[in-house]
Amino acid sequence: MSVTVGFDVYGTLIDTHGVVVMLHDMVGEKAVDFSRVWREKQLEYSYRRGLMQLYDTFAICTSHALDYTCVYFKVPLSREQKEELLNAYRILPAFGDVQVGLACAKAAGFRLYAFSNGSAGAIEMLLSTAGIRESFLDVVSVDEVKSFKPNPGVYCHFLRRAGACGSQAWLVSSNPFDVIGAISAGMKAAWVQRSPDAIFDPWGIDPTITVSNLSDLASQIAAYSSQS
Repeated sequence: MSVTVGFDVYGTLIDTHGVVVMLHDMVGEKAVDFSRVWREKQLEYSYRRGLMQLYDTFAICTSHALDYTCVYFKVPLSREQKEELLNAYRILPAFGDVQVGLACAKAAGFRLYAFSNGSAGAIEMLLSTAGIRESFLDVVSVDEVKSFKPNPGVYCHFLRRAGACGSQAWLVSSNPFDVIGAISAGMKAAWVQRSPDAIFDPWGIDPTITVSNLSDLASQIAAYSSQS
């Protein structure tokens, strides 16, 4: 059976801090910290909604997180400015290593899927705008099961949709919670550690492999598979 690879989208393929340039015009020197808090709160809201079984889309989590971040930094952005930022979030850029990494994975014969907290429509637009949609067989969204990563049911849903078994399926993510969630659900997982300062959660559950960029992903998965 060929290797199936599910790529996380936000923060792994797509640079969620791509709004920083726009934020500089709105909040000045707070832009980088503003972007970081916005992203952290976005994820926190998705966790909380998943645990509470109070599902709403990732776009709603993103919008509410933006409202929170404005209050946190005491930045009274207008409704128009917030809408501009949310619109920008729909067309964020891909990281520089993504095109080559996906091409190498396809050349290796892997079955590639985009697997995201975002709704299918939002991810289709995001990947198409970034010029990488054609790399994937399909988009698998948590919206189809009305929960969020790292709920184990979300990873089981991915396996069903991709027609894969855990022993031949990989998750690729720069988010440690996502890697741990996938491994806990029986998948293998590659952690993308683009910065040496990035810290993996010390839970005693390690990534199957760690890569510093997606260009090395296919060769490392192949090397792991040949040794297993």
